[in-house]
Amino acid sequence: MSCFLFDEIQITTMIRLLTAADAGLFRTLRLLAVDNSPTSIWPTREEESARSTEQTIARIQSTDLQAVFGAFADSELIGITGVRREPLVQVRHKATIWGVFVHPSQRGQGIAQLLLSAATVHASNEWDCVQLMLCVNAENVAAKKLYVSQGFERFGVEPRAMQIDGRFYDEEHMVKRLR
Repeated sequence: MSCFLFDEIQITTMIRLLTAADAGLFRTLRLLAVDNSPTSIWPTREEESARSTEQTIARIQSTDLQAVFGAFADSELIGITGVRREPLVQVRHKATIWGVFVHPSQRGQGIAQLLLSAATVHASNEWDCVQLMLCVNAENVAAKKLYVSQGFERFGVEPRAMQIDGRFYDEEHMVKRLR
């Protein structure tokens, strides 16, 4: 939990695993993420909004292969990130960060760092992972700067990883060694 003071108003941010009860909040924030960052978030608005409540719950429920964290200011969900890993023995040592998004009005307060930290601790302590992976739009300078500040290093580029309105976007692949 973190506290922020703005204009004499204290705002408390709590980071926790999402549950089935958070499905509606998650869906609302994901749709904002798609609208706000269409070149950084998969899927499209139509695909995201077509998911049923049951599909959303399955997507955010914590299992031994996935976890989704939320940042809450009081009862409002203001940030999210997910982490998942494969069930195969040969690749269980690594996990993938996905869907990092902080509400635009809440950016610059360290919330993304808190979310990444929670996902990192979970992958390391709960799953015994030794490595985290992620992909980022090569043009998203702010996100790349965030990930580098958290210990991620670029190891490759996937050309034309995403196509939106006839335009292609490359993605950078990044890794963070946990131990």
